[in-house]
Amino acid sequence: MSGGGLLVAGTTSDAGKSVVTAGICRWLVRQGVEVAPFKAQNMSLNSFVTREGAEIGRAQAMQAQACRIEPTALMNPVLLKPGGEQSSQVVLMGRPVGELSARGYHGGRQERLLGTVLDCLATLRDRYDVVICEGAGSPAEINLRRTDIVNMGIARNARLPVLVVGDIDRGGVFASFFGTVALLSREDQELVAGFLVNKFRGDVGLLEPGLDMLRGLTGRPAYGVLPFWPGLGIDEEDGLAVSLRGAVRESAVAAPVGDDVLRVAVCAVPLMSNFTDVDALAAEPGVVVRFVDRPQELADADLVVVPGTRGTVRALAWLRERGLAQALCDRAREGRPVLGVCGGFQLLGEHIEDTVESRAGQVSGLGVLPVRVRFAREKTLARPVGEAFGERVEGYEIHHGVADVIGGEPFLDGCRAGAVWGTHWHGSLESDGFRRAFLREVAAAAGRRFVPAPDTSFAALREEQLDRLGDLIEQHADTDALWRLIESGAPRGLPFIPPGAPA
Repeated sequence: MSGGGLLVAGTTSDAGKSVVTAGICRWLVRQGVEVAPFKAQNMSLNSFVTREGAEIGRAQAMQAQACRIEPTALMNPVLLKPGGEQSSQVVLMGRPVGELSARGYHGGRQERLLGTVLDCLATLRDRYDVVICEGAGSPAEINLRRTDIVNMGIARNARLPVLVVGDIDRGGVFASFFGTVALLSREDQELVAGFLVNKFRGDVGLLEPGLDMLRGLTGRPAYGVLPFWPGLGIDEEDGLAVSLRGAVRESAVAAPVGDDVLRVAVCAVPLMSNFTDVDALAAEPGVVVRFVDRPQELADADLVVVPGTRGTVRALAWLRERGLAQALCDRAREGRPVLGVCGGFQLLGEHIEDTVESRAGQVSGLGVLPVRVRFAREKTLARPVGEAFGERVEGYEIHHGVADVIGGEPFLDGCRAGAVWGTHWHGSLESDGFRRAFLREVAAAAGRRFVPAPDTSFAALREEQLDRLGDLIEQHADTDALWRLIESGAPRGLPFIPPGAPA
């Protein structure tokens, strides 16, 4: 099966492409296949640092884990990190290369990256039996087709069969499937092999007449119907997929080991990045995590987390406008726990000198940590290892801000002052022993009789999640047909569905 491949496209953003890609990868690995994930271009504020110090999308890092391999920059050669409505930082092969407007990127820069993207894909296909590629948005974005390097642009160049995923829970999935194919050119349509229904609730028998009609209209089958399964997500790409006042993911909070639960409020700052840092907290029995945007919502919180952000100065202004800044300062003065991570750490300091990200110059921080921050043009990308509370800690760093710690107690790379902690390290809470020790400190400061569970393994929970995704594919997709598609490509003679792409 050397060089086999598949592109998982979607009728919309968030149709389930990332989840389906991870599920197919895990299913293949369990069949003894050496497989790798690939996403040519990703737009996300949730990123990860590989062992070689490259920044890629977290979804691709998790898909690599589904494949049981180390993630590399080859798996996500182009990463776009939005800095506002009109511009993004362009990260190429794991390193930032500049800021571009959407018009500038789609106006020519994107096309010039196609060679790099195809080289990365070819390298992966040489190294692995199969490469499962993930598209972005929809392949039927006809306004962007000329410069596309992530959907049909790469499928055409690499001759990849395409599976289109649709979220039936949103409604309109049959129209979306049909319309997606009908808006593609004849040459693009030749690679679209069929469909996969995602998030179906109810009796599949009631869906089958529609699938039969869809096959009659398009000449393409459904490769499976995946049931709706609450809480089955992997690290999000395009933003916060839950309500600001909703729970993290959709999973229930397990009963606490001690007498009390621990309430965690996460400030939903603008351009929030790597909010997946709090997933490890939400996995703890008895820990309730909520995203908040009003000062009143901090009142009953035992711990407030100020997460990372792509716009530290903008987030600081937002906290002040909302009254959250004063609430955080009040908490610090009262000895009530606050944790700042990356950008959240920076804005808790005395001042920020930023001539890089916001170009605002010197801005006063909240002043609750003895830290002064200066933004450097070179981005720090690292995988640090350290110790805190007598426990080993691993994390990863992605930041332009350089922190000068001038007081307090040491805490990872940052510091602690009273009940306020700050660090640049993302992912530190995934270290089980450290997380438990930190939560014991928080509970003591908050006066809660909360006891961390002694046996929660975040890595094991993540593995269980990936196995469930593999189960979804194995149990609810036509795996024999998927094998043929991956091995042999799109069937010949697929009919053209008019009108096709406009000239």
